[in-house]
Amino acid sequence: MIFALISEGVDTIFGYPGGQVIPLYDSLYDYGQDIRHILVRHEQGATHAAQGYARVSGKVGVALVTSGPGATNTITGIADAMMDSTPIVVISGQVPSPLLGTDAFQEIDVIGITQPITKWAYQIRKPEEIAWAVSRAFYIASTGRPGPVVLDFTKDAQVGTLDYKYSKVTHIRSYQPAPEPEPASIAAAADIINNAMRPLALVGQGVILGGAERELKLFLEKADIPAASTMLGLSAMPSGYRLNKGMLGMHGNVGPNRKTNECDVLIAIGMRFDDRVTGNPEFYARQAKIIHFDIDLSEIGKNIPADIAVPGDVKETLPAVTALLKPAVHTEWISKFEPDEQEEYDKVIAPMLNPPADAPLNMGEVVHRVAQAAGKDAVLVTDVGQNQMMGVRYFRYDCTRSVVTSGGLGTMGFGLPAAIGAKFGAPERTVCLFVGDGGLQMTVQELGTIMQEHTNVKIILLNNRFLGMVRQWQELFFNKRYSATTMENPNFTAIAEAYNIKSRSASTRAELSEAIAEMFALDEAFLLAVEVATDSMVYPMVPAGAAISNIIMGDDNNE
Repeated sequence: MIFALISEGVDTIFGYPGGQVIPLYDSLYDYGQDIRHILVRHEQGATHAAQGYARVSGKVGVALVTSGPGATNTITGIADAMMDSTPIVVISGQVPSPLLGTDAFQEIDVIGITQPITKWAYQIRKPEEIAWAVSRAFYIASTGRPGPVVLDFTKDAQVGTLDYKYSKVTHIRSYQPAPEPEPASIAAAADIINNAMRPLALVGQGVILGGAERELKLFLEKADIPAASTMLGLSAMPSGYRLNKGMLGMHGNVGPNRKTNECDVLIAIGMRFDDRVTGNPEFYARQAKIIHFDIDLSEIGKNIPADIAVPGDVKETLPAVTALLKPAVHTEWISKFEPDEQEEYDKVIAPMLNPPADAPLNMGEVVHRVAQAAGKDAVLVTDVGQNQMMGVRYFRYDCTRSVVTSGGLGTMGFGLPAAIGAKFGAPERTVCLFVGDGGLQMTVQELGTIMQEHTNVKIILLNNRFLGMVRQWQELFFNKRYSATTMENPNFTAIAEAYNIKSRSASTRAELSEAIAEMFALDEAFLLAVEVATDSMVYPMVPAGAAISNIIMGDDNNE
């Protein structure tokens, strides 16, 4: 197994040993110079760390765990990777083959549990299957629409012997990673775009996964098309790029959300029309012709009907369409975003970033000030909740693969282990984690991993003593009935100190400035615990079930 992993280019594994995987760990002992093993503190942390590693490096993340509870503890991370198209391979130990089906100690049907949330799940029962299964696993995880693969490894297969021979899997008869581009669809898409007066491009993570950032820019430039990103698609375009109009969705920017229902051609590129992006589909872009580029045929027409489907790898299909485009100028259409941008700035952004001197700190200004100090190459990692929405809204992106967050599953506790994985995936980059007091406490034990590995992660805790996003919904839609959302929290800086991690708290703007400067001056992990307003709200907001252009801009401003 170790030879097979090395053959696949694996240099880092996140794992936690146990009884049924000891033989694999024993083999790993002799190959520390080839593969670095990161001992997490919980198997869920291993999967999220593997995700963070994969998202910033573009490689397949690997988690190694034991049988039974070790394997079941990975389920959340596997499901998260499936929904967010993250390539990871999870290897679990299993009881010896003769004991399968006997309810042996720490036996669980890993394949049965994980098949619905993986691209492939396979149980290795013979050593002769190892090389084939590992190569197949990495091929499936990394090609087409990426995703998780599980290999369940019986103990007798782990200790068996054979003459190892590696053979790289590059084709599977029943598996087509990407559909072949269709010349007729490409020509039809180009024709519609050439005749568009008000085109709008929606950029998803598929552009990043396909390595098509350059192809996207050439496409947008030639046809002069404004574009906006899904949350996972952020950083496919630099924040300051002239055609980048921000983020789509429930807490996205006003301009692209409104213009979705005003454009005449909507061009979806590597995105799946998630409900948080579309709002109520009955009122979504009914006036527009919709062109959908995607590698996954099952996504085309699933949520929003497409007038033209452009199946295939966007790194191939985008240039093919671009070649047929006529150079265009849409100055008047692009200028129509400006009033929306100004309104959002005046009503939401300016009050957030320039609050009264005596007002409590708010999440948005903390994110903004950290982003200014972090530098243009920094990686943003978030947990889930208000910290996530404020993080993606107020951070800035100059490089691709700069956002690591849990999108489809919305997993609290994702942030801390994912930040650890991100730092191992891109050790040369600054990694900034924004996390709430609720999410941090779900995987706080991974501070032990940071301590042991001396992982330089900058942790910015936005502590409002609430489950903030649930509280926001309770305030807006449940008559301010704050049921089970207040939190009595520990002394977070004392916890960091117990893990030998430098820390500092801040509750004023002066303290925040000093703490940010100290945090980035140190070449080591740091926990900055910021006390923020308990009643913070994330605006703009599109209420669930509303049209995407029905935007709440503040407490007394519902359009």
